[in-house]
Amino acid sequence: MRIAIAFVALFLLLVNPAISEELDLELVLLADATGSIDEAEIRFQRAGYAEAITDPSVLNAIASNAYGKIVVTYVEWADQLSQDVVVDWTVIDGPASAQAFAAKLMEAPRQAYGRNAIGAALLKGKELIDTNSYQGLRRVIDLSADSANNWNGPPIRGARDIVVSAGIVINGLAVLCRHCSGRPVSYDLEQRFYDEIIGGPAAFVVTADSAETFADAVRKKLILEIATRPQDAERILLQLTGMQHKRALIR
Repeated sequence: MRIAIAFVALFLLLVNPAISEELDLELVLLADATGSIDEAEIRFQRAGYAEAITDPSVLNAIASNAYGKIVVTYVEWADQLSQDVVVDWTVIDGPASAQAFAAKLMEAPRQAYGRNAIGAALLKGKELIDTNSYQGLRRVIDLSADSANNWNGPPIRGARDIVVSAGIVINGLAVLCRHCSGRPVSYDLEQRFYDEIIGGPAAFVVTADSAETFADAVRKKLILEIATRPQDAERILLQLTGMQHKRALIR
């Protein structure tokens, strides 16, 4: 009898694929760790994301959705062979899980180095979504960068098209100041994000134009990505800033 029960259990495992946990959003945070980013700036970026993910307004946006939970991973990207998963997939469903995510983010050492490979970073984000054990109602890759250069690896536009064709939205954080590398002198960074990097339904770019506004920009970006309905995001942002935030809609 025991052998028969064991056989049935093994059969069920073989014929039934693993059940994925269902939730509102799968979110890959791709943070710039290229040569223009020193150790102090790495810590500064991480602190901004840690502060944002634990903010009550962000947690309110999570709680307002159908499942009341999202799953997030934080990845630092540099050249085509250097994308480091700083914090693996973590379900955020309230203050405790958000604080745990933030703590891991601030503890991990830096591992990513090299020149910009945005195309490779986008494809890494897709790989992480494709191979995780979660099933989100929406799937989003969020890329931050202080330039739109792509010195090695797959071209940005080709990688973007592969990601978007898989039903994944790409949003962007254009960083114009980080102690302060400043705005690129030869091109408009935000426009390059619009033209080459972001894509998918309701994709948008948020700009951080000073060290003081970085964490706030991250927080607003997360709210826009997390809230299922645009009106929920607008309501939360209105409460935060007293002004409407316009989403950049393309494609």
